[in-house]
Amino acid sequence: MVTRWRPRVRHPAQMVVAGFAMAIALGTGLLMLPVAKAGSGSASGLEAVFTSTSAVCVTGLIVVDTPEYWSGFGQAVILALIQVGGFGIMTFASWLVLLVSHRMGLKARLTAATETKTLGLGDVRTVVVRVVKVSLLLEAVTAVILTVRFGTTYDESWPRALWLGVFHAVSAFNNAGFALYSDSMMGFVTDPWICLPIAGAVIAGGLGFPVLFELRRRLRKPRSWSLHTKIVLGASGIFLVGGSLFVTALEWSNPATLGPLNVPGKILAGFFQGVMPRTAGFNSVDIAQMNPATWLGTDVLMFVGGASAGTAGGIKVTTFAVLFFVIYAEIRGEAAVNIFHRRLHGDLQRQALTVVLLSVAAVATSTLAFMVFTDFSLDQSLFEVTSAFATVGLSTGITAGLPGGEQVLLTALMFIGRLGPITIASALALRLRVRMYDLPEERPVIG
Repeated sequence: MVTRWRPRVRHPAQMVVAGFAMAIALGTGLLMLPVAKAGSGSASGLEAVFTSTSAVCVTGLIVVDTPEYWSGFGQAVILALIQVGGFGIMTFASWLVLLVSHRMGLKARLTAATETKTLGLGDVRTVVVRVVKVSLLLEAVTAVILTVRFGTTYDESWPRALWLGVFHAVSAFNNAGFALYSDSMMGFVTDPWICLPIAGAVIAGGLGFPVLFELRRRLRKPRSWSLHTKIVLGASGIFLVGGSLFVTALEWSNPATLGPLNVPGKILAGFFQGVMPRTAGFNSVDIAQMNPATWLGTDVLMFVGGASAGTAGGIKVTTFAVLFFVIYAEIRGEAAVNIFHRRLHGDLQRQALTVVLLSVAAVATSTLAFMVFTDFSLDQSLFEVTSAFATVGLSTGITAGLPGGEQVLLTALMFIGRLGPITIASALALRLRVRMYDLPEERPVIG
């Protein structure tokens, strides 16, 4: 009897993980080419893989100075990796399939649904096309504003101004935080025509594509917004305003950050730094000189991050909001968790709890490793680890000086943080098991 071999169909999450891994490997190979490095020689394997991972995972942490270390070719590779990582590897691949064949198979639909967080398979094709259109449109608008500003105010040649505008626009919308200035945006700390477009692009990318799509259709009908959009806009607004006020208040008199600025400059810089923990690694003031209390508050903002199905990282504002309302319902003694006159399904509550606990475990374990194997303080270690896991890219300045082992650890955290603990866990599961019976119920003592 002849048994016909059949290829095993992989879980969509496995395809997403494999896609990101292959993009990182390709980027590493390109960055190791001599032409990618400014000057003689080539980048080391660790420098290349760290930078490639940071770009694909839209983080922004660096171990070498981007404008000085990488050549124009190397910077172009980083820009391409950021764009592909922001689109999502499998979303980008599905888009290419649509362009070539104008069709999409079931496997491709499943993969794209996992990447874009869509609820059904019928709208995947439309979502993929819209993701590309929205991304390119918002990046183009931001690039035009930045290009004009660089060209008219900072005496940059128009080709150079265009390159600066495009690079920072793509980096901002994808919440990557890579900059072509050694001090990031510190040279433009009081320039609203640079800081505000970048902050706006970061906010838009951090809202997530489902929210952007719905706002486009129903901007003037807030009562018809979905629960997801209401949660994202409400929670994002609270974190943006609260984060900006928090940074501004704590750094107002700090002579190394906001202290020397005038009042409008302090407000602009405080707002800019309040936006960036949504997972974009730009900074207009020296993060290393901030107060430890500001670091801790920024850790919280980075850990929460932005919204789902977008370019932001962190546990996501929706996850935070769900757990907040779970606690609120438990305190009030309510049997169900209700948000905006809608009842939450129990599966969502378990998913939110799983994401948070896995994320806390990853951050805590990695911070402990930093404390054991390096001489850096708890504040610095926790900040760097949280920034990597939440794919933020802000740094206290210690990343480049870390031992090789800790840099590898940050690389792994960026990869895990971009794909999400649940996606990683799902990808590792070789098969799904469905229990066909229920066990007897019992209630242990809690608290």
